[in-house]
Amino acid sequence: MLNTILIVDDNRNVLAALKLLLEREFRQVVALPSPNTLLRQIEQCRPEVVLLDMNFSAGLNTGNEGLYWLREIKRLHPDLPVVLFTAYADIELAVTGMREGATDFVVKPWDNERLIATLTRACKPEKGGTKRPAPTTGSDLFWGKSTAMQEIRLMVEKIAPTDAAILITGENGTGKTLLAKEIHKLSARNDKPFITVDLGALTETLFESELFGHVKGAFTDAKTDRAGKIEEAAGGTLFLDEIGNLAFPQQAKLLTVIQQRTVTRVGSNKATPVDFRLICATNQKLGEKVLRGEFREDLYYRVNTIHLEIPPLRDRREDILPFAERFLSVFADKYRKTDLKLSPEAARKLIDHPWYGNIRELEHTVEKAVIIGDGNTLHASDFQLTVPIQRPEQQEITTLEEMEADMIRKCISKNGGNLSAVAATLGITRQTLYNKMKKYGI
Repeated sequence: MLNTILIVDDNRNVLAALKLLLEREFRQVVALPSPNTLLRQIEQCRPEVVLLDMNFSAGLNTGNEGLYWLREIKRLHPDLPVVLFTAYADIELAVTGMREGATDFVVKPWDNERLIATLTRACKPEKGGTKRPAPTTGSDLFWGKSTAMQEIRLMVEKIAPTDAAILITGENGTGKTLLAKEIHKLSARNDKPFITVDLGALTETLFESELFGHVKGAFTDAKTDRAGKIEEAAGGTLFLDEIGNLAFPQQAKLLTVIQQRTVTRVGSNKATPVDFRLICATNQKLGEKVLRGEFREDLYYRVNTIHLEIPPLRDRREDILPFAERFLSVFADKYRKTDLKLSPEAARKLIDHPWYGNIRELEHTVEKAVIIGDGNTLHASDFQLTVPIQRPEQQEITTLEEMEADMIRKCISKNGGNLSAVAATLGITRQTLYNKMKKYGI
C-alpha cells in the first residue's frame, strides 16, 4: 500500500468519491477543495503524489490556475510527481502541463482502475512497483519539413511517455501505422510487444476469437487454448487499425474491454486482467459517424483522449521532394543503381501531382521510376503518374442558412464531434446547437 496522496479539486462530490476509492490504495488521503493551502499541506503531509485539478474558479475553464499551481509545486518540490485531473476539452492544457513537469494526466469522467494505475505508476519506483525502462531517445521516423508534421512531432514527444489513448486519423497512405509504431518506440513500453489488429479485415465471426482468444472446444476448430491479440499486447501497445470499420455490436464488446482492462476468452467465464496502451487509427471521421449513430459516443471518447490528424501530402508540398529523395536513395540501393538524382522537370512534376494516394503512392511511383529509368538522372517521363479522380467541386454557399449550416459542420469536424466544445466555440448553448443541427439535418 502506498503512503500519502494529496488531491486538489473544488468539487466536493469528486473529492468524496476519490477519497472513498483511494483509501484502499493509500494509507492517507488528503483532500483539498482549494489550492490556497496546497504548498503548506505538501510540507506537512509529504505526499508521494499529487492529483491536481486544472480549474478552480467557477465558470473559468482556462486551466491557467492548474498550470500556475503545477509550476509552484515543481519549483519547490521538483521530484514530487503531479498527475493532472482534467476534462476532455482541456486535454491540450494537460499536454502543456506535462511539458511543465507533470507526470501524467487523467481525463474526467475517470475510470477507477486506470486512475489507480496512473497514480501508482506516478509514484516512486520502489513504491509503485517495477520500474519500466526509460523511453528510447531519438526518432527513426522521417517526419519531413512541413510545419504541420513538426507540430505533430512535438505533440508525439509529449504524449508518447504517457499511457493516454491516441486516435490517429488521416487519409490512406499518410503513415498512420508508422506513427503508431513511433509512439510505441518512444514510450516506456518500448521493450514490450506492439500488436497490430486490422479491424477492417476481420469478419464479425472472427472478431471475438482474434481479439479475445478462445479456449479449447469453444467452437468446432478450437483444438487448443489460444490467447487473443489483446492478451498478446500485455504490457505493451495494442494498435487497432481501421477502427471506423468496426460494426456496432463489436463496438460494445471492445468498449467493455477498454473500460475494465480485462478480457474473457470465447468459451470461458474467467476474466483476465490485461495492461495495455491503446492506439487506434482510421481514415474516417469518427465524430461524424457518432452524429449519424454509426459509432458509439462512449467508445469514441475512450479511444480519443489524444487526437493526431496527419494532413494529406498535397497539403504539405514542401515534404514531397524530401520524401521522394529518401525513397530514391532506398530503391537505388535495392536495385543496385548508384548516384541517382531527379531532373528539375521530374522534381516539378512530382511537386505538382495531387498525390491522392499520399506517401504510399509516392513511394511506389519512385520505385517504378528507379526500375525503368536509364542512366543516373530520372526524367519526368520516367514517372508514370495516374490521372487523379476528379473530386466533386464544393457547392457554392448562397444563403445565410447554408453558411450557418456549413459553419456548424466544420466546427463539429474540427472538434472531433465534441458537441460541448462546438457549442462553446460557436458561442451558443448546447440545446441551441441541437436545435440547429436538427433544423439543417446535420
